[in-house]
Amino acid sequence: MASHRRPKQPGRARVTVLTATAAAAVALTSQTAQADPKPSKSEVKAKVDKLYEEAERATEKFNGAKEQQGKLQKQVDAIQDRVARGQDDLNELRDALGSVASAQYRSGGMDPALQLLLSSSPDDYLDQASALDQLGAQQAEAVSDIQSKQRALAQQRKEAQEKLGDLADTRKELGSKKREVQAKLGEAQKLLNSLSAQERADLKQAEQKRADRAEARATLTPPGKKESKPVSGRVSSAYAAAQSKIGSPYVYGASGPSSFDCSGFTSWAFAQADVAIPRTSQAQATIGTRITSQSDLQVGDLVFFYSDLHHVGFYAGNGQILHSPRTGAVVRYESINNMPYQFGVRV
Repeated sequence: MASHRRPKQPGRARVTVLTATAAAAVALTSQTAQADPKPSKSEVKAKVDKLYEEAERATEKFNGAKEQQGKLQKQVDAIQDRVARGQDDLNELRDALGSVASAQYRSGGMDPALQLLLSSSPDDYLDQASALDQLGAQQAEAVSDIQSKQRALAQQRKEAQEKLGDLADTRKELGSKKREVQAKLGEAQKLLNSLSAQERADLKQAEQKRADRAEARATLTPPGKKESKPVSGRVSSAYAAAQSKIGSPYVYGASGPSSFDCSGFTSWAFAQADVAIPRTSQAQATIGTRITSQSDLQVGDLVFFYSDLHHVGFYAGNGQILHSPRTGAVVRYESINNMPYQFGVRV
């Protein structure tokens, strides 16, 4: 007959341990869910905007390093050209001095008194002696010229080496800033990819609506208002060129004609009016006449934002600006109050 024993019940201690473990697992899962929730659309936008701002700051430093690299390369090329021409001059002086030395060697083996004694024409000899004296003075001058050229070449070669060292450092900084920009942009794109297609479309639509409202405000500036016209013909030409690029994409390090970063946009526009301004926003902030109050701004004035001046655009009138904002955006109008305004510059 089969035995019908009841299964052995787990001990109280074991039940307590299992219960505590399960509770801890539930609590841990709950804490993890609370600690790392999926960010909302508005939170993603705020983080992405911050990353874009940091990327633009790095972009202006990248632009500065790139401009410095170009200047240093020109200086190095000029110095190396001077060194090459100086070496050619030095070689010619040495060749001339060598010819004189050879002639003296061939004729200098005889004592001058004996040459005078054997000469068929003492007057001719004396004339030759005078010429030799002059030649000796010229030879001494040639030696001095050679020594001077050698010192100058040594100094120029040293200067070239120093510039080459600066150039190498600048290229290193350029690479570092480029990697920094790319890292910020990659991180921003990763955040955007965490949103649904509809959420991304909503963000883009909201940005377009803001741009449309800004454009309407800029173009509705009363014609008689002081700020409604550029103060000079060249500024008017630059601003018109800028308006012709509305819709062109932002690309870091670009300065036209089909894509721009912020300072590339302003420098390109002024170049169309035959006005050369610096490449970076920080350097552009040092030119022209500074305009502190927003109420004194006029259309076409450059306007600068953030404490380190890493963003620049054109004042468009009626509290609006025209600029190339950031990666993922295009040249457009925007409210001047969307960023921390610092001052304007009238070119």
